[in-house]
Amino acid sequence: MDRKTVFAKKTNVKEVNYVGPSGVPLQNPQSYLPQNLVRKDLPLPHLGEADVVRHFLGLAQRNFSIDTHFYPLGSCTMKYNPKINEDMAKLDGFVGLHPYQAPHTVQGTLELLYELEQMLCEITGMQRFTFQPSSGAHGELAGMLMIRKYHQAHKRNKTKVIVPDSAHGTNPATASMCGYQTVVVESTLEGLVDVDKLKSLVDDETAAIMLTNPNTLGLFEEDILKISDMIHKKGGFLYYDGANFNALLGITKPALMGFDVVHLNLHKTFSTPHGCGGPGAGAVGVTDALVDYLPVPLLKKESGELFFDYCLPHSIGKVRAFYGNFAVLVRAYTYLLRLGSQGLRRVAHNSVLNANYVKEKLKDYYEVPFPKRCMHEVIFSCKKQKERGASAYDIAKRLIDYGIHPPTMYFPLTVPEAFMVEPTETESRCALDYFIEAMRQIDREISQDLDKVKSAPHTSFVKRVDETKAARSPDLRWRENGV
Repeated sequence: MDRKTVFAKKTNVKEVNYVGPSGVPLQNPQSYLPQNLVRKDLPLPHLGEADVVRHFLGLAQRNFSIDTHFYPLGSCTMKYNPKINEDMAKLDGFVGLHPYQAPHTVQGTLELLYELEQMLCEITGMQRFTFQPSSGAHGELAGMLMIRKYHQAHKRNKTKVIVPDSAHGTNPATASMCGYQTVVVESTLEGLVDVDKLKSLVDDETAAIMLTNPNTLGLFEEDILKISDMIHKKGGFLYYDGANFNALLGITKPALMGFDVVHLNLHKTFSTPHGCGGPGAGAVGVTDALVDYLPVPLLKKESGELFFDYCLPHSIGKVRAFYGNFAVLVRAYTYLLRLGSQGLRRVAHNSVLNANYVKEKLKDYYEVPFPKRCMHEVIFSCKKQKERGASAYDIAKRLIDYGIHPPTMYFPLTVPEAFMVEPTETESRCALDYFIEAMRQIDREISQDLDKVKSAPHTSFVKRVDETKAARSPDLRWRENGV
């Protein structure tokens, strides 16, 4: 295969455009640009359209994607996204918008945002939502900034935020960024928050606890009402990390569990292809107590007309430019309209069913540290395979040879040689059976041909690399020969 970069494919031909002149006179950029900004030598390749299309299509065919492969990335909800949602996001009336347009010229767009907020409030039990945050982690930051400002406004001396030992790494990072001390509460042997140990940690200085439910071990926190009561009695808030909300759609609401702030990853749960840093939307919802602290502006409707309301007395201000990643919101709106309440409930039922199906089929091959019924994702431990010479990392790399994207590895940190599998509701039984057989076959290979597993992947364009060095010492230099 030709692995040259597009720059290495450049030709000596200076003109490959066969379309006749348009009659519009060309302007020399040097006549109106500052001379210090004008490049004297720009080595762009001169290629025909066919060469460019083949180059980038060839690159795309080397990638894993949810449209081409099974992508069981735990705690990330890599589900298939219906193409109708993409079509709606690309409607002329949406893609031609400008964020500086006057509200009276975009009433249809504002109506979409208004109705999407109402839907999410119904689904979660929250009072209001903001769509400004660009990701789940960004949503966490916005939510915790609101909690901090609330405590400051009420003259409360709150210094710490509690997180479980199985929490997403963004939780303690967000708490620290907001100036709080992070306090870790241990889990029980069953994988749930240890309520007795939590009781010894909660005091008058507790600002909040950050939880995801189901948690990152794929288990529902059965004592959530006790936890809620414990935190609220000390004047703290419950923050809901919505990364795992796929398991609860249409079944229960965070508000019923006592949560005060919720972020939803619209790019995970509600349909937008995501990865490589975007696009995303970490919509944040709050209960009555925190509405006045939301980022401005919020949508308001009077006499049938929608406009932006900047009059929030305690707002934390903007957390990003304009009003959020709008195309992501269009996809989420389309997704919700097509599914309805019954469809959302089926999403949750099928995601839980698929995860438990995978667990039952593989539990005799890979250790299941928490054997009780899981929710949307299942955690395996590859300890037995490690004892025979192959780590979770080796197994993940070998899965690539079977056309399966590796699941999340080594997380949660509380599980040795962890393998987190989230099949989602969009995978068929046929796809799950293929994954199950691949995992069984790899287990057999460890005993029969260990080197094949240890040296995987064999069929991918990029073989096993030093990932630590690649992350810490990336080589971003462009070379003339394209290597």
